[in-house]
Amino acid sequence: MSMDMSQSTFQSQVRVPSPQLVAANYVLALSSAELQSVIYQEMSENPALDMDEVQTCPRCGTPLQGPTCATCQQNTTPDQSSMLSDMDYGDDGSWRQQARSLDNEFDPTTRVAAQMSLSEHLTLSLQAQFPAEDAPLIEYLVGNLDDDGRLRCGSDEVVNLFDASPEHVEEIIRALQAMEPIGVGARDLRECLLIQLDYVAAQTGTVQPYVREIISDHLRALSEHKYGLIAMQLGATTDEVREVSEYIKRNLNPFPGRGHLDANLSGGGELAAAVVPDVIISRKTLVDGASAYDIDVIESKRFFLRVSPTYAQVYGETKGHLTGLSDDERQHIQQYVTRARLFIANINQRRQTLARITRCIIDLQHDFLEHGVRALKPLTRAKVAAELDMHESTVSRATAAKFVMLPTGEVIPFSNFFVANLSIKDVIKDLVEHETTPLTDQELADLLKQRDINVARRTVAKYREQLSILPSTLR
Repeated sequence: MSMDMSQSTFQSQVRVPSPQLVAANYVLALSSAELQSVIYQEMSENPALDMDEVQTCPRCGTPLQGPTCATCQQNTTPDQSSMLSDMDYGDDGSWRQQARSLDNEFDPTTRVAAQMSLSEHLTLSLQAQFPAEDAPLIEYLVGNLDDDGRLRCGSDEVVNLFDASPEHVEEIIRALQAMEPIGVGARDLRECLLIQLDYVAAQTGTVQPYVREIISDHLRALSEHKYGLIAMQLGATTDEVREVSEYIKRNLNPFPGRGHLDANLSGGGELAAAVVPDVIISRKTLVDGASAYDIDVIESKRFFLRVSPTYAQVYGETKGHLTGLSDDERQHIQQYVTRARLFIANINQRRQTLARITRCIIDLQHDFLEHGVRALKPLTRAKVAAELDMHESTVSRATAAKFVMLPTGEVIPFSNFFVANLSIKDVIKDLVEHETTPLTDQELADLLKQRDINVARRTVAKYREQLSILPSTLR
């Protein structure tokens, strides 16, 4: 048998993205806060880049022309305007540090970035209670909390991983469980409810009879409404067991971390509701009474970037070889001016892409803007990309981690426009809020069917859980 050891060569075309395209895609994917950080970093590294900042509304980010925001009608502190106008923009670059200090005090994006998530709050609070060498162990415990606030790692696992004593690990876990929201850090539903019951008992001095025994030993039977069986085993009446069920529904939360663990916290420890939008959609009434929508991309008005006039002048002279600069100096000027122009072009491209995509979404989701979430239509990023003759990945980058303010003043993620089941969830939420008796998932599915919304019971259960609504047995 012979073996062919010959070599052959052939050419093939491989499409490699240019560095300019990579940089443009990177800037496009940045959120407002990330873009601000990147701009400051570029300012510190590129002497050919200049920036002028304007005062913005602390609620919506719109540039201010006076003490009141024209978009959300919120009054702003009068001293901010005077402080901005009194700033000394020196030639040595010192004005940049001064502007950044003022921005840290008043800029809403900085405040949002400074707010802590519940995970960060728990980590810092625990680290303040224990020695510094326990910091990795604490981070590991908090990092293993699921969306419901349940601890998903065992004590033995932590003991082996960090070579700590079981008693010390349990001490840290108990400290975690003592923090708000009460019940966070529990390892199962039973422990979660008992932790909350202890807290209620400490606050009120009393608890419902038999509640501790039922949670400890009869929780599954309670969820299945086997009140008679529980009553017989405890020597209680069926009504007393039913009262315990109602007591648990009123006073205890089986999912203490749900909706909180990754949310931002304000300085007072409460959930932060304000998010600075990247785009503002505003409604205006035309002469014929019809509605039209304007689009403002906020970052394009907050930062005015330009090539430094000094660098621009020297750059123009180097093109004509009118200066006595050395080759290294000429290369320095050309490199940084080209870099500044590319950066500015990418910022402008980001603004134009965001504006085009938002305009397309307005056209496709006009009913949603006019009538609310119930009028939301199924929409995909692929459809928007096809409408605009863009690549789907471009639409994904442009809308990821970005927010839009609606004409109503509500700030929502761009992703909400592409959630087909959002209107269904709103109907489910409305049905539960107005129920006279707890509706089962099947009953909710039947009511949706009466409204020409065909959804399976299992799907209703999934949507209900995503809305943090308890099942009918616990409501």
